Amino acid sequence: MPEDDLNRTNDLAVQAIFFNSMLSLGNKDLKQKALASVPHSQSKKKHGRNTVNKHRLNDGSSANGATGHKKPSVGPGGKMEPTTGAKSKAKTAARNTQQDNFSESSSESTEEEEQPERSPHNNSDLPTEYWQIQKLVKHLEEGDQTATVLTLCAMMGLNLMQDMCQLAIWDLGGLEIMLNLLDTNEVKCKIGSLKILKKISNNVHIRWAIVDFGGLQRIVKTLDSRVADLKALAAETLAIVATFRRARRIVRQCGGIKKMVKLLDCVPTFARPNPKHEKDLDVARCGALGLWSCSHGSKNKEAIRKAGAIPLLIRLLKSNETSMLIPVVGTLQECALEEKYRSAVQTEAMIKDLVKNLSSDCKELQMSCATAIFKYAEDKHIRDLVRMYNGLPALVSLLSTADNKQLLAAATGAVWKCSMCAKNMAMFQRYNTLETLVRLLSRQPEEVLVNVVGALGEFAEIPANKVTIRKCGGIKPLITLLTETNQALLVNVTKAVGACATNMDNMAIIEQLDGVRLVWSLLKNPCSHVQSSAAWALCPCIENAKGAEEMVRSLVGGLELIANLLKSKDNEVLASICAVIVKIAKDKTNLAILTDWGVVPLLASLTSTTDDRLRCYLAQAISHCCLWGSNRTAFGAAGAVAPLVRYLKTDNNSVKQSTAMALYQLSKEPRNCITIHREKGLKILVRLMESDDELLHRASAGCVRNIRLLAEANRDSKLFK
Repeated sequence: MPEDDLNRTNDLAVQAIFFNSMLSLGNKDLKQKALASVPHSQSKKKHGRNTVNKHRLNDGSSANGATGHKKPSVGPGGKMEPTTGAKSKAKTAARNTQQDNFSESSSESTEEEEQPERSPHNNSDLPTEYWQIQKLVKHLEEGDQTATVLTLCAMMGLNLMQDMCQLAIWDLGGLEIMLNLLDTNEVKCKIGSLKILKKISNNVHIRWAIVDFGGLQRIVKTLDSRVADLKALAAETLAIVATFRRARRIVRQCGGIKKMVKLLDCVPTFARPNPKHEKDLDVARCGALGLWSCSHGSKNKEAIRKAGAIPLLIRLLKSNETSMLIPVVGTLQECALEEKYRSAVQTEAMIKDLVKNLSSDCKELQMSCATAIFKYAEDKHIRDLVRMYNGLPALVSLLSTADNKQLLAAATGAVWKCSMCAKNMAMFQRYNTLETLVRLLSRQPEEVLVNVVGALGEFAEIPANKVTIRKCGGIKPLITLLTETNQALLVNVTKAVGACATNMDNMAIIEQLDGVRLVWSLLKNPCSHVQSSAAWALCPCIENAKGAEEMVRSLVGGLELIANLLKSKDNEVLASICAVIVKIAKDKTNLAILTDWGVVPLLASLTSTTDDRLRCYLAQAISHCCLWGSNRTAFGAAGAVAPLVRYLKTDNNSVKQSTAMALYQLSKEPRNCITIHREKGLKILVRLMESDDELLHRASAGCVRNIRLLAEANRDSKLFK
């Protein structure tokens, strides 16, 4: 057959496949697009081989890959394998990408994600679409420009959301061809290619393959196009592909973040709408989607900020389009944990728009806005702005969305952070928020419980709310949650239990439910935050429990655990354990047991710290431990006195007060008085005697008195020798 006739036959075959698929699908819009793409002179003019598919890959091979894909290769267990050329190119591209990318450490993790394994498929499982895709890919390889456009349209008519079809395009070499089409100057081919890539990229294996083939660089390059549809499709495809660290890093290194930020600079949303403005807004929406996907990792967040995205995102918050607002708010809330973002977005306009959209009919937008408030409300100014714009009632109303757990988690988180303000707390109490939170303590996922219990911990700081929690039946579910394993939940629940334990009636219920033992057992948790939170909760429990002395001794290994935690490297753990020792040491028997476990040298070893919070509780613990046996002498021998004298030079009044009390107890041992005098502590103590703080004044005076009595005793001994 002559070559011209063969080309014409190929074109007609593609059109036949295309129109047959369209007739079966009934897709009128797609038919019209395809007809528009076919030149009127197609039946009259001859076309040579189109140069669309002649672009070269980086390794010098043909853009079309190996021709003649007749049958997929089947690996062990019936698993479909990519063609040999595709696999070798993927491996080469992967090695090159890794060499380029791993020279720069990831800000998100020191470990790289592993590519997921594909599940095996048998030939008997292959649907009819697989073989149809095989024919279409062959026409992509061999057809001219018109045939390429028609083939892409026909491929769009298939069920590309089906995993088998997505993987078939990759296995048969179609993925490489579509990526190569992005390097051509044919707009229709690029649009068709990106539309297919956007759909098949929902498959995780395809996303990795696109990265391995160097496809991200080509998609990022497409963002420079002057065609709005191309820019929008490219940004939208990047949003789908950039779901793992390596992909996001490549997008940043190729300048993709800067390019997507430029897409946000569209016409103002309040401008008079026209078709061009609508296209610009759609480009901005896709740009926001891309930035949202890339906004993981501190380096990417910093790149987004430096590219000037913040004012553009805040401006787009004025939009009335939900599809625009979701990615814009999503990007802002994803970056909210960065300090530079929180300081940059402290504008009344942003918070006002977030609060307004809490009342949206779109649950996803409500969730994004509530999550943004949750994260930004770490700052006191933001909490005040939420109240100023009447956002608290909207947040409380979202607590009733029990069927949407993600929205409920976002709402409870925002309530938690906003409740850290006294004025907000007063407003929450008007809306009976506390009772609603207590009802949410059961049958909720962990992400909701973490926030609910965190909010209860803040509410329980007010004495009246402790009673309300008990009357609403909140103590029992809180104690039950002490057996969970989620560390964030355990931190919050121990704080809430500790706050409730300051009420005697609440403490009786906690004892009855064996809550003290459960809290004490959390000291064994490997997480330092859980350890410190549990230790702080134990302080009111020991203080208010009936028969606390016997209870402490009855906990097998409990006092040994306290002593061992003084070896921790975490200052917050050390401070909380010192506070527990202060409570335990009020009972002489328990203090004696602690002394036997070597608590004195362990406390003395901590006196070199410069942390004022730790210094305060450490000095208190030393003061109370001096009340047993020869502990005063032991502290002096362990070198604890001289560092304590230096504590008196701090500006922290609490540290000075607890230190003066410790030195007063230590000064009852003559050798310690000599050390205090040698370290020039006497002059400082004399000055502190003038303090208005009665406890500090009396402790300093007592210490000076002990030193003076020792001096007088020495003088008398010399006179009567």
